[in-house]
Amino acid sequence: MAEPETQLLLGVGLIEKDTNGDALWVWCFPSTTTELRDLLLRKCCLTNKNKLLHTFVFGQYKRTWFYITTVEVQDSPVLKKVTHFSIVLTAKDFNPEKYAAFTRILSRIYLKYGSPVKMMESYIAVLTKGICQNEENGSFLSKDFDARKAYLAGSIKDIVSQFGMEMVILYTALMLKKRIVVYHPRIEAIQEFTRTLPALVWHRQDWSVLHSYVHLNDDELEALKTCPGYIAGFTDPEVSNRPDLYDVYVNLADSEITISPIVKEPMTMGKLHKEIGQLIVQSAEDPDKSDSQVIKDISLKTKEILNTLASFTEAYDDAAEQMLKI
Repeated sequence: MAEPETQLLLGVGLIEKDTNGDALWVWCFPSTTTELRDLLLRKCCLTNKNKLLHTFVFGQYKRTWFYITTVEVQDSPVLKKVTHFSIVLTAKDFNPEKYAAFTRILSRIYLKYGSPVKMMESYIAVLTKGICQNEENGSFLSKDFDARKAYLAGSIKDIVSQFGMEMVILYTALMLKKRIVVYHPRIEAIQEFTRTLPALVWHRQDWSVLHSYVHLNDDELEALKTCPGYIAGFTDPEVSNRPDLYDVYVNLADSEITISPIVKEPMTMGKLHKEIGQLIVQSAEDPDKSDSQVIKDISLKTKEILNTLASFTEAYDDAAEQMLKI
């Protein structure tokens, strides 16, 4: 059973960049660890040297999801020494649309009042009642944002049009709970792509494998390595020189997928893989089918395979391991 909305939010924080160019963590509720604060400062684009503004980013660290909305301040009478600020939310659930909507409302409140107190009032309202209503700054209702909608928000059809039959490599890697690393210089491209991949194994409905924004930082990589299988997004091209981090490497910018020599044998493509690949491509290329229908087609095929294998193995989900030997 899903947790009540009010138990999903973990915290709210505020990062400001002042007229001197310094980005500082200025406020949070409740208190947070130094480790998490450093991570969120790294994720927020205000500490980037390239000065690119990313209006919204999200990711996960040790089962805590983070959502960051960043705003440029222009001619504000209440924030005279601030050029930009980021609103940070941490939560237990994956739902970018929900938290993007809420951080936008909190941003409008901060722009107007220049004080965390008013933001905290709205945060407490959502924390306790799942709703905050404000005619001027917008209303937010947690119940409007269903988890399944978040799972289906990406476009599987776009990914298939980019990778074609190679989709079966990603499908197999996910079925076998392998480590997938995705590189692209633009974080927005990574987030859109990686959030969609868990839908290929819809029978699990498990988005905890998603780590859509990872830096080549020791703490982050150590945390990642404790996960048995994952989808990890990086904007640093240096990740291609880290074969210890992946079984499958996706260079999204060049539309290339590389299989690590370590998993070459279990990832060998046979007749069944070709069949699955064709099904994925045919379904995705059908102009009458929506993304959710394509996901359903793939899911039905997966269940058919697992049911066949389950007839001679007790481990239902791990039957995928045997799938590769057919």
